[in-house]
Amino acid sequence: MIYVDTSVIVALLTVEPKTQSVTDWYAGLSDTPICSDWLLTEFSSALSMKLRTGQINEANAKRVRKEFALLAEGGLRIAPVSRSAFEHAAEMVKPHTHGLRAGDSLHLAVALELGATSMATLDGTLGANAKRNGLKLVGF
Repeated sequence: MIYVDTSVIVALLTVEPKTQSVTDWYAGLSDTPICSDWLLTEFSSALSMKLRTGQINEANAKRVRKEFALLAEGGLRIAPVSRSAFEHAAEMVKPHTHGLRAGDSLHLAVALELGATSMATLDGTLGANAKRNGLKLVGF
């Protein structure tokens, strides 16, 4: 099972340096990747940031929101975030040397709770922590 974090979905639906690699990877998947409900909030935030910084305009954002809704309805398996995942995420951010941020630790905690074997992420810190916790990384 492959857990996908928000950075990959942002690259899949907007123009990012790794968009082509992510698009090719996604097109070649035989199984539906999984993510958590946290994606819904984090993706919306990333899109708002792109609007604030002028990386996209409102028309593009509207199109991307529609594409995201379609993806969330059928191209991803979206799992709820349990209380124990929040607790595990809180524990994972305690070692400051690991560099995990709250949202990334939540992705990782959910991936581990669901029994994912791999993680797709464009975030180097999250990737390093995923490997530290026994997950294989999708290479982009």
